[in-house]
Amino acid sequence: MTHEIVSRSEWTTARAELLAEEKELTRLRDRVSERRRDLPWVKVEKNYGFDGPNGRETLSDLFDGRSQLVVRHFMFGPDWEEGCVGCSFWSDHLDGALVHLEHHDVTVVVVSRAPFGKIEAFRRRMGWRFKWVSSFGSDFNYDFGVSFTPEQLASGKVVYNYGLTDRVGEEMPGTSVFYKDPDGQIAHTYSSFARGGEAMLGTYALLDLTPKGRDENGPGHNLTDWVRHHDRYDSAVASCCAGEH
Repeated sequence: MTHEIVSRSEWTTARAELLAEEKELTRLRDRVSERRRDLPWVKVEKNYGFDGPNGRETLSDLFDGRSQLVVRHFMFGPDWEEGCVGCSFWSDHLDGALVHLEHHDVTVVVVSRAPFGKIEAFRRRMGWRFKWVSSFGSDFNYDFGVSFTPEQLASGKVVYNYGLTDRVGEEMPGTSVFYKDPDGQIAHTYSSFARGGEAMLGTYALLDLTPKGRDENGPGHNLTDWVRHHDRYDSAVASCCAGEH
């Protein structure tokens, strides 16, 4: 081991110092969450259509009887053969949370521009249970800032994550939240993009506790350095690493 080795009492002192910072981070997260809930809302007036397991549905239909809807914008373009690896990594964390969210007035739906047939085939391949619909032919992805036309991309910079950037492709990740009141009026309450989705990744939360951390030291310095579709990992490597120490 090359890391500094100290006595248990010295370690406890250092750990207590870090705990003070962790508590402050927790309190800051609580304050930010409160500000998020206090944001003003925008009324959704456009009629969006989606193709899914129940046929053609509206945005209102996607709430499935609940007042709150979380939409995960999954990168899967109409001409792609499979979904984005990073979005798949995010989606691997979703199924276990669904039953708890659905019993707490929250519906979660995944949306992509790929035709529903492609979406359903990929969902089945990955073994996911969550509802996934296609927004193909609608303005939904464009209006909520996660898809871009060839003309927009050719202009050099587009608005993504609330600022101008040239570091985008035709499809980008994000999460949008909606509320439907008892009269059926829908409001857009929140959206986050890019690293804003990391808070929902339990794998990262666990890695952040480990000595090596996220250990993303390849060319991308992000999950592209190591994450694969979960059916494409080499099980022999996993077994080898498990017995490494």
